[in-house]
Amino acid sequence: MTLAPDEQLPNRDHSPDPAPATVTYRARTSAPWWFMVPALLLFAFVVLVPSVRGVYYAFTDWDGLDPHYNLVGFGNFTDMLHDEDAVQAIWHTLLIAVSITIFQNALGLLLALGVNSAIKSRNLLRVFLFAPAVVTPIVTAYLWRNLLGTDGAINSLFGAVGLDSWKQDWLGSPDLALWAVIGVIVWQYAGYSMVIFLAGLQSVPHEILEAAAIDGAGPVRRFWSVTRPLLAPAFTINLMLSIIGGIKLFDQVYALTGGGPGHATDTLSTLIYKDAFALSEFGYSIALAVVLTIIVAVASTGQYFVLSRNERAAS
Repeated sequence: MTLAPDEQLPNRDHSPDPAPATVTYRARTSAPWWFMVPALLLFAFVVLVPSVRGVYYAFTDWDGLDPHYNLVGFGNFTDMLHDEDAVQAIWHTLLIAVSITIFQNALGLLLALGVNSAIKSRNLLRVFLFAPAVVTPIVTAYLWRNLLGTDGAINSLFGAVGLDSWKQDWLGSPDLALWAVIGVIVWQYAGYSMVIFLAGLQSVPHEILEAAAIDGAGPVRRFWSVTRPLLAPAFTINLMLSIIGGIKLFDQVYALTGGGPGHATDTLSTLIYKDAFALSEFGYSIALAVVLTIIVAVASTGQYFVLSRNERAAS
């Protein structure tokens, strides 16, 4: 065998170079929870401590200013049971929450089905119908307060078309004011529910709908048997948001009617505000706030478990 001038035979007596050492890293078995400590401390200082202290004041007769107060035990809660205004406010709160949940989601679903069709103006309609949801609630309330006034545009329109008998004091009548408030809320947030339902409708596979149509299922049957079960996540989100938002409602009610006429539209939120800042009954108002918190917690938790079970059954 002939070698090139600069070529050498390999040294068979020399062992090959060892393979580079493999760097091993210790697997991280736990998250660095201490990164959360600053945020948890801030959250505790801003939310937890005031909340716990507020619950303590619910058992006192504190007026909000005097540093001296007395413990009254469950006196504020027992007084609440005999307070007609508080009982009526709880009833109004539940009525508003249930009504908004039903009408807002029914209208939102119908709008979603409409703009999910192949009409040419569907994109423009989506923007137009969703627009009220991005307007500040207080601005919307004052707008509708002018429209629903005795000399507002609604009554003026009825007079212009010869329907004078339809003219009403929409916000001044104890029988109509609460439903006028509900109508304003549904008008503003139906587009929000529409967007969530629309996202669910667009995730329904077209192949399933086509197969159902080939099998002879009509539009109503296809919606009820095919589309509706697949909209379970959208129903869960919309129902949770609407029921919780309805229970905590304050801005629109206070701007539209101030809880009036009398106490015809008072909710727990408006009554809490009045008792605290108008009557200086902070202890009693905090007791009302505790009751409101309990209602929200019970309603949201119960609704979550029911809807989650239905969602799992549908999937």
